[in-house]
Amino acid sequence: MKRIKPTLAKGRSIPMAAVAIPGVIIGAIALATVHSAAAGPEATPSPAATQYLPSISDLMIATIQPRHRRLWQAVQSKNWDFAAYELGNLHGAFRRVGEAHPTEQDISFPTMVASVTDQPFKELDSAIKAKDDTAFAKAYADLTDGCNACHQALNHGVVTIRVPSDKSASDQDFTQTAP
Repeated sequence: MKRIKPTLAKGRSIPMAAVAIPGVIIGAIALATVHSAAAGPEATPSPAATQYLPSISDLMIATIQPRHRRLWQAVQSKNWDFAAYELGNLHGAFRRVGEAHPTEQDISFPTMVASVTDQPFKELDSAIKAKDDTAFAKAYADLTDGCNACHQALNHGVVTIRVPSDKSASDQDFTQTAP
């Protein structure tokens, strides 16, 4: 049997290792799959892989803060439909943070959040439905003040949120110092 040597364009040969490596990788994956299937239902992922829980701070930065900002931007652009959508997302994100972290410093986190957001959320919803810039601005400022009150209550007063400005890429006020 004649052995055929793989070649590239212009007659250059491919090193045999380059041809063999994909086969080795596929074989290793197949072996790992067979091994894990043979391990049975008692095989579970490591606890570290299944128990990661982002901190409240991580969730605030990743989910709350961008939605707070986009809600404001939507109204500035007169995109009332997107504002309504983003208000729903913001409300849901707060709920999910509370589900992930039911208590903080021996305080019911969902209750604390609700105490500072329920009224502004109702006012924001009404303002968005009415397409009322003035009512929206007041309710948005009230929500922002509520966020800052919560930060203060949890001894995180250094985190100060503000109503965004056109010049700002962030709604966080980095000019404030700790109280």
